[in-house]
Amino acid sequence: MHHQVTDVIAPKGKESAKAPRIPAWAKMAWTLWLLVWAPVYWRQYGAQNFLYFCDIGNVLIAVGLWLESPLIVSWQAVGLLIVQSLYALDLVGAFVSGRHAIGGTEYMFDPNIPLLVRVMGLYHLVVPPLLLWGVRRLGYDRRAWILQVLATCVLVPINFFWRPEYNVNWARGIRHEQHFMPAGLYLIGYLVVASLFVYWPTHLALSRWSRSRTFA
Repeated sequence: MHHQVTDVIAPKGKESAKAPRIPAWAKMAWTLWLLVWAPVYWRQYGAQNFLYFCDIGNVLIAVGLWLESPLIVSWQAVGLLIVQSLYALDLVGAFVSGRHAIGGTEYMFDPNIPLLVRVMGLYHLVVPPLLLWGVRRLGYDRRAWILQVLATCVLVPINFFWRPEYNVNWARGIRHEQHFMPAGLYLIGYLVVASLFVYWPTHLALSRWSRSRTFA
């Protein structure tokens, strides 16, 4: 009798183990949105805009969802959660009070930018809960912090030298190009501060958020 019960239960366990951890509807919804968003943003902002962490993140999130990759989803969570959450707070605060307490979302209220483009910018509000949900479903990969630090050390210098007038990822200054210190010193400081005071605390928080499913 014991063997019969085991034989009945085991196949269900195997079937459950193979079940996708990310629902198909979530993968399809993000992908369809991405296919609409990318050409609209390319036409409006140009190639350099796709070197923003958030824009690269949109593509990598899609890859991470489809592959159900803890590493890719964790990597994007480390890099985007704090900045995107601050963006969301500033945007919601501006809607409510008409003032930008943090800054960075002023363009969302610029009538010179097509309404469709601004509406599509609301994806920033979706990314933080999506990433937290993804990490919860897939688990947290501790290599994410190292990967994000390396990505930052490659990407931000590119932003610094290529089309610097756009100040992508604030590689030349916070919101606007800064002139308080030598540009090279600012760049080094950026890399250190982002790695230690943005990405590392996020890494620790995500380790706790997904404590039961954390990968070394």
